[in-house]
Amino acid sequence: MSNYYNARKTYGLFNPKSKTPFKLSRSKIDLFVECPQCFYLDRRLGVGRPPGFPFTLNSAVDTLLKKEFDLLRKDGLPHPLFEEFGIEAIPFSSEKLDDYRNTFIGVQYLHKPSNFLVFGGVDDLWINPNNEIIVVDYKATAKQGEVNLDAEWQNGYKRQMEVYQWLVRNNGYEVSNTGYFVYCNGDVGQDKFDAKLDFKIKIIPYTGDTSWIEPKLMEIKECLMKDEIPEMNSDCDYCNYRKESVLAKIRFNKNVQRNIKK
Repeated sequence: MSNYYNARKTYGLFNPKSKTPFKLSRSKIDLFVECPQCFYLDRRLGVGRPPGFPFTLNSAVDTLLKKEFDLLRKDGLPHPLFEEFGIEAIPFSSEKLDDYRNTFIGVQYLHKPSNFLVFGGVDDLWINPNNEIIVVDYKATAKQGEVNLDAEWQNGYKRQMEVYQWLVRNNGYEVSNTGYFVYCNGDVGQDKFDAKLDFKIKIIPYTGDTSWIEPKLMEIKECLMKDEIPEMNSDCDYCNYRKESVLAKIRFNKNVQRNIKK
């Protein structure tokens, strides 16, 4: 099997002349927030960033958490962690939950002003005594000390939560402004591995603000409609790599030409 990465895509691209709703995932909204140029290259020109390595251990934690909460969901029971963290809720049951969790289906909503069919796959939904849906996201890491949401790079986690809250709310549900991150922190302080990794679990509340989403969707639409690549983002590693690669080739070719003339 070839390891060649085909950066050029020809499917799922935005066509300014099309009237068909354009599918826009939660992760692509975040890509635009991070770097409009990378987003435009991806969604309009079909040149995406190189894929990262799969976080298979994180995926395993996600899968096991879903199984654990599903056992309680079946019986309408709260998780023991709810009492520890003062949460009044039980796992939410719905025949649509499997679709809501599916990365390629997710919770969907057609935002008519932009004609974007926005979607995103949630990790879990709980419901509180006020019949409000609580959006839940699972996270896994392995770090010293307490986990939190204080790092700048975790702003993407917060936007992720807010997009999910916006999507669920626009599907007709009453949604709590407070969502929760179920953060599993691998304990690396053990004396030996012993074929197992213990986790400390902390549930972190987060109050979402979805007011930025619809204006941002209109910005995305304006960006995609233009036949012009946005300026590079000086804080974007990918933009800087592309720039330096081009400059390196130019310098190299100039040196080759000089050597030929000598």
